[in-house]
Amino acid sequence: MRTLEQSDLRQFSGDLVRYRHPLNSKVFYTPGIQHVAEAGQAYWLIDAIASWIGSPEFDQASRDDERILHMHFWTLEVSDDNSANLYAKADSPDKPFITQEIKFTDFPLPKIDIWAGFDGEHYTLYLPSEH
Repeated sequence: MRTLEQSDLRQFSGDLVRYRHPLNSKVFYTPGIQHVAEAGQAYWLIDAIASWIGSPEFDQASRDDERILHMHFWTLEVSDDNSANLYAKADSPDKPFITQEIKFTDFPLPKIDIWAGFDGEHYTLYLPSEH
């Protein structure tokens, strides 16, 4: 079985297919994110992001900065010791409004960005190439 590679992420350019997250009905994700979950064995990453969306921390951050309600940006950075940090920002130069330390991961990429856009009813997680 082939594992996830950085070049895989650029092959997704957006379409109308969506997957509903099984635990957070306000979260959908695209085929690119589905590929990350399958090839990277990273359904846990989608679950982590979906668990933050609508949490008290998320709701407070969105009251403080309403840009978060429309769009926000998640990044997973994996360290050489296989620990990782997952964080969300309202925009690139801003400080994270959510940070989660992950003690161990075997995620195959050193970094991945996942964007979250809101359509007025649902958040859709997607790769930057799918924008």
